[in-house]
Amino acid sequence: MSDEDEMSYAHPDSLQGLLQRGRGLGAVRALEDPEAAAVFVYDGIRRDWRWDGTDDRALYLARLIRDLELSPAPVVDQLSGEEESCLRACDVLELLALAGSDEAREGLRAYVRSGEHWVPVLESVSAGWPTEWWEDLGDVARARIGAEAELPWFFEPWTRFGIEVQSRPPVTRPSLTGLSTADLLALLADARTGDGTKADALRALNSREPTEELIPLVPALGPPDGRLPLPLLSRAVECLGTAAVPAAHGWVRDERSWLAQLGADVLAEHPAPEAVPGLVEELAEQWSARTWCGPDRTARRLARFGPAAAAAAPYLRRFWLRTPHSYERAAYLKALACIDRDGLNYAYTESLWDCEETARLPAIASAPATPEALGRIAVLRDDPMETPEVRAAARARLCS
Repeated sequence: MSDEDEMSYAHPDSLQGLLQRGRGLGAVRALEDPEAAAVFVYDGIRRDWRWDGTDDRALYLARLIRDLELSPAPVVDQLSGEEESCLRACDVLELLALAGSDEAREGLRAYVRSGEHWVPVLESVSAGWPTEWWEDLGDVARARIGAEAELPWFFEPWTRFGIEVQSRPPVTRPSLTGLSTADLLALLADARTGDGTKADALRALNSREPTEELIPLVPALGPPDGRLPLPLLSRAVECLGTAAVPAAHGWVRDERSWLAQLGADVLAEHPAPEAVPGLVEELAEQWSARTWCGPDRTARRLARFGPAAAAAAPYLRRFWLRTPHSYERAAYLKALACIDRDGLNYAYTESLWDCEETARLPAIASAPATPEALGRIAVLRDDPMETPEVRAAARARLCS
């Protein structure tokens, strides 16, 4: 990596740093000074400032392009870059087209006709756009697909165009969703049941209300070598919540490593009150080390203790303000709501502009009924780029 490409986040209180992190305050400040913000908005599309792949920026940046009345032309030009850069531009342009930008829409259509990475771009727009916006590109797709090294994997839009896709092996095991919970538990308890069928039984159980009758079966749901449990078992135990805690005290002492680890995971997720000082210390150490991945788990564990975990509040606020891992911000906000609500009216209001849907949703529900907040919620309700879940939540809030 060259010096030019080295990623170094700007100060979290600066306009550049706020936009890099996807903070709501960054969007608000950008609207106050579009000329100063433009270079940082384009940079956020040109370079991937997400801390990891779970973070979201496309909608945040597309809204800024629209609301700051910036030209989509530099984003269209970015389509000609390497694949990751091209697809970041594609994500933003798709949304801008939904918001009414003809330049964004035609830029993507033109790229499908002649661009290098046209296959994932066409797959993406076919998933996000109305059919009539892309189905006339069938002749282009049929003419170009023969030059590709391999057939596409996705069915759409290729099967619509009569283009063969890579075959997938058929699923031969019957679905178990029609069985009763008692029947599923019986399959798990039967030593003659194969591991594949047991995994299917766990999958079916995970779609239902948790049943404590699974708990005594857990120690038998691992392989003889003692290394890994059956797929989906951890999820099934997680769904049991505190009901699994008594058994976990025994599992954690088991000589089978997978069962001991499962027990430790359960106890870590449901700590006793005496664990609060240790959890606060853990959060403080994560802050000192600037550990951006993982403090959300610590925050969730602390949230269970409410005001008794008040010593964690300063660290939770620091993480919320400064983390570049935007996906974790919602966990800090939720923990603060349980532990110390001081200043949350401001945080909820700012989060209405946040890049993460998981932050905007609780903000819609909890932001104070000020003209600023209600006006923003109305914008979210009516924004064609916004997710259906956020639009629905905004409608519900404004109708309440």
